[in-house]
Amino acid sequence: MSDEANLLHLLAALIFGYLLGSIPFGLIFTRMAGLGDVRKIGSGNIGATNVLRTGRKGLAAATLVGDALKGTAAVVIAAQWGPQFATVAALGAFLGHLFPVWLGFKGGKGVATFIGVLIGLKPVAALVFCLIWLGVAFASKYSSLSALIASAATPVVLWLLGEPGMAGIAVILVALLWWKHSQNISRLLAGTEGKIGQKG
Repeated sequence: MSDEANLLHLLAALIFGYLLGSIPFGLIFTRMAGLGDVRKIGSGNIGATNVLRTGRKGLAAATLVGDALKGTAAVVIAAQWGPQFATVAALGAFLGHLFPVWLGFKGGKGVATFIGVLIGLKPVAALVFCLIWLGVAFASKYSSLSALIASAATPVVLWLLGEPGMAGIAVILVALLWWKHSQNISRLLAGTEGKIGQKG
């Protein structure tokens, strides 16, 4: 494959991942349930944590699974053409969730999709992420803090697992995830961050 053709295939993988990642499951599921626009409650986010603020745990779980699996699907499908395409598709899916074209580029914060792409790229790293998230969430009751700590550990975990390339991509994803959580970080520091399961 020529360099030009390879570049075009990588671009296709990026766009493919982006389109999958941009599917706003939280918004779709809450509207289907007759709850209106989830962006008008709580944090205004389309992710599972904010969907949980509707009091519908089933919808929140469905959103979590949907947002994760779209990342996994992008990676697994693109991996048929090689690992580099899977990695690029992972980046695309994450960007799609954060900046979906259908919602004026105002999407979620990326935690579930981050887990999803990890499942596709390196399942062991996804497991470690979830264990760290659960541990911090149990101790603090803060979803955002759990995500921040678990995500920060991910590049290190990937490096230790012998995946320096994935670790490099993970650094980019983590930086974006932390940026999307900037308001959460400010509220955590001020002691005003909402806890898991808290409505409003």
